[in-house]
Amino acid sequence: MKTHRAVRTPGGLSLRVDVRTLVVGTLLLLVALTASVVLIGTGDFPIPAADVVRTLLGEGDPGQEFIVTELRLPRVLVGLLVGASLGLAGALFQSISRNPLGSPDVLGLGQGATAGALVVIVLFSGTANQVALGALVGGLATGFAIYVLAWKRGVHGYRLVLVGIGVSAVVTAVNGYLLTKSDIVDAARAIVWMTGSLDGRDWDQVWPLLALCALLVPLVLANSRGLRMMEMGDDVSYALGVRVERVRLVLMLSAVLLTAAATAASGPVGFVALTAPQLARRLTRSPGPNLVPAMCMGAALLVSADWISQRAFGAEQLPVGVVTGVLGGVYLLWLLVTERRAGRI
Repeated sequence: MKTHRAVRTPGGLSLRVDVRTLVVGTLLLLVALTASVVLIGTGDFPIPAADVVRTLLGEGDPGQEFIVTELRLPRVLVGLLVGASLGLAGALFQSISRNPLGSPDVLGLGQGATAGALVVIVLFSGTANQVALGALVGGLATGFAIYVLAWKRGVHGYRLVLVGIGVSAVVTAVNGYLLTKSDIVDAARAIVWMTGSLDGRDWDQVWPLLALCALLVPLVLANSRGLRMMEMGDDVSYALGVRVERVRLVLMLSAVLLTAAATAASGPVGFVALTAPQLARRLTRSPGPNLVPAMCMGAALLVSADWISQRAFGAEQLPVGVVTGVLGGVYLLWLLVTERRAGRI
């Protein structure tokens, strides 16, 4: 069975389509959307899936309209956008570093965003919007530090991962210090934020993240060919006409922005960026970066984890970061064992 097909547009443009990747991406998108409809209907006032769809199409009654569009839909949209952003950022970092452990979780970008948020909470008792801005600035500063420290005639593979692990350790220590210096009220607020949660999310979190994704996703996809070439090594990429350092800088900056913005919107939701690209690659069986499937997988994982956090433990609702942390930790252990048996670590 052929897995690739050539498609020629009326304008004469020829495209090579991986059929399996297209099918997997479509199915993952359907899973994410189906889980979203189920999640919107979940709560103290349950709404059947058919009524949720009708309400989203503008045909629901006023009560359902308020519950769906004002209370539940923003939370689900934030979950979809955060999951997609983390999945894409993880795919970018893993492809750039050519390492399955090269994700924002391991490199310390989430911890850097957390440090920025903690500075605002502990030192300035800032508002929710100020905390989000602090997280964004902290993530960008951490990404810049990692890039500068990892630079040596370019940024390469294991050096990027090792520098990221070192920066992560330092920033984690700073976060612990900030917590010890905070009063009990600020410390409790900071711990809740650091867990990673979608509770209380509204349209104020949706629009900035949606605008950033609308800007960065096309930019990343436009550079995807260069990213695919870079997986064969810098020398081969240069020979094929790829401006390696320019493409790498653009994609790393995009990944840092996506991670920082996602963390600012929901707190540091762990392991989605690590697991989504790897699971997508195993489903597509494609050696490339699998950017779109990773986005769809990240969105499906986070929305599904949010449903589990609300329904799987009875009346007790867990922050979504707890669920992703447990699932991601199990996956990380499995990945380490698999890589060790294969002799790659």
